[in-house]
Amino acid sequence: MQKTEIGIIGGSGLYSMPGLSDTREEKLETPFGSPSDAYVLGTLEGRKVAFLARHGRGHRIMPTDLNFRANIYGMKQLGVERIISVSAVGSLKEEHKPMDFVIPDQFLDRTRQRVSTFFGDGLVAHVALADPVCPEVAKAAAGACNKAGVTGKRGGTYICIEGPQFSTRAESILYRSWGMDVIGMTNLQEAKLAREAEICYATIAMVTDYDCWHPEHDAVTVETVISYLNKNATNACNVVRQTVADLPRHRSCKCGSALEFAILTDRSKIPSETRRKLSLLLDKYLKTQEAKA
Repeated sequence: MQKTEIGIIGGSGLYSMPGLSDTREEKLETPFGSPSDAYVLGTLEGRKVAFLARHGRGHRIMPTDLNFRANIYGMKQLGVERIISVSAVGSLKEEHKPMDFVIPDQFLDRTRQRVSTFFGDGLVAHVALADPVCPEVAKAAAGACNKAGVTGKRGGTYICIEGPQFSTRAESILYRSWGMDVIGMTNLQEAKLAREAEICYATIAMVTDYDCWHPEHDAVTVETVISYLNKNATNACNVVRQTVADLPRHRSCKCGSALEFAILTDRSKIPSETRRKLSLLLDKYLKTQEAKA
């Protein structure tokens, strides 16, 4: 299997990654089931990359039904250490205009029906998530926006809703009163799982609309979203490509050791099946401890 270092998750409107060379597809199975689609492996800006269409090519999977665990675990299986996630979002602030990009540094969860942890089944672990976005990847993405001539704003909060419906006007106004910046349906679970998998993660959020709060703009529709996504497709690919090129070769952040002090369960009490299922995440720590015992 080809060793990769950077994962790209393409959201609505981004179902492939132009510029990838020497490509081949890898269809994976994980302990958590099948990812959204085959991973497209190749080289981008001299780096080994894995691209995954979040909703599947043809946009077949709605947000609630996404197998987030399989998508992130598959990236881990491929050797990915950093993930660049691209998503369409609505703006909750006047300053974030359609066609702008936002690189949020915080998330707020308003979902209700999703599993967003690899743990359970007799194993308890609590990773720190105070800062859910990798500063190295976010910095590279923000710099890439500048180089690509795109309005990119670093910082802000992404509120993740269940969907698949867009917000009611009352909800949109409430989220604005909370100080939220952008609204989407997918990235919170990815951020949580990437941290558990010790993978760096950041979101490039492409603003397509003003949700439904703005008195001078029509309520968001799929037609509006698709229109802006099509306009932004080239910008998105340019920013992702530049981000890949600008990422440091080696990580100096803390994302790669997120599990070091997170596992609470007595090692002797971890069920063998759970230990086997999560060996890709756990062996780094448990085998070292067992060797010392």
